[in-house]
Amino acid sequence: MNEALPVVRLKNAWNSTHPWIFQRLVEKPAQRPKPGSIVDVLNVDGQWIGRGFYNGHSRIAVRILERDPDVTIDQAWFEAKIGEAIRLRREFLKLDDVSNAWRVVHSEGDGISGLVVDRYDDLIVVEFFSAGAWRHREIIFNALRSHFPGCRFHSFADEHIQKQESFDYRDTLGTEAALVTEYGVKFRADPAGAHKTGFFADQRENREWLGRQCAGRRVLDLCCNTGGFGIYAAVHGASEVVGIDIDAAVLDIARANAKLNNVKPRFIQADIFPWLRDAAINGEQFDVVILDPAKMTRDREQVINALKKYLDMNKLALGVVKPGGLFATFSCTGLVSEEQFTDMLRRAAFYAGRTVQVLKVAGAGPDHPWLAQVQESRYLKAVFCRVLD
Repeated sequence: MNEALPVVRLKNAWNSTHPWIFQRLVEKPAQRPKPGSIVDVLNVDGQWIGRGFYNGHSRIAVRILERDPDVTIDQAWFEAKIGEAIRLRREFLKLDDVSNAWRVVHSEGDGISGLVVDRYDDLIVVEFFSAGAWRHREIIFNALRSHFPGCRFHSFADEHIQKQESFDYRDTLGTEAALVTEYGVKFRADPAGAHKTGFFADQRENREWLGRQCAGRRVLDLCCNTGGFGIYAAVHGASEVVGIDIDAAVLDIARANAKLNNVKPRFIQADIFPWLRDAAINGEQFDVVILDPAKMTRDREQVINALKKYLDMNKLALGVVKPGGLFATFSCTGLVSEEQFTDMLRRAAFYAGRTVQVLKVAGAGPDHPWLAQVQESRYLKAVFCRVLD
């Protein structure tokens, strides 16, 4: 054990391979390490059980990174972990053959709790979810530079994360957008000007699969954001594409993305609830309907309310799917399980008076791996179905 590290002791017996240890299980150390410091963790009997990030201010007190007492968490450790994550994407998944936009590091799924890194051509977007990842940011940036020579960085941490984890970090300002291509379809990734990272690489395989079902079909893309699904549909020969979103700024990006691909979806700024009600009254029907709303909640107490919102919007969306048509519905709310989401869809179909034939249940692409013991990393749910009367 590295004697130089601060030591944190657990109050209760601990026998889990989950990397998170919550505050209520941890004795407050006499000398408080700064948020994000690396500590050795001893169990209630004083035995060493792991090494990781400590944060006395966060609900997650310890994020275990290493279970081998002989391994030091230093610059070489971070370089090895990031190198391993990149090898998975490049050599095993061969993502460079498909796209120049993919997730480089997926937090616990790649062994660095609280760090998310996305690659958009020469632009590397780094998001910090833990004080530990933020505290080691210079080591992380240097490790990434070695794999992406000459890259640009955009880095940030959401305000609520900074409050939870007790650190202050200002976003990189003025980052120029990057041009990305996946399966031959082009997009601008603009992290400084759009939601989150500016582009959602997690939907890459879902966009490609769904796009291939759209030739000659009338397509409705609800909560279309920067136009991903709708533009794929148009590129694959949809007869008409209508995209709806309430945010005017993302629709400007969607129109620019459509222009990049020489396609002309019709993008409409509207709240999907009244829009769908009016569409149903007017007898509008679409061959393919996509519903991909933003995250509904980060609060466990609000999961039931989130499911009610999903129920309302899915019921309305099902009402405008042509009999025999395709419906693709998504949830990126990590706190909503796949079981809860598919049960919501069952109830939405019942209230809409439709029969839903599930063709495929999916999630994020393989560059978003998750550990079997860390279900929290598996946030995206995707259900593709045929809608029958």
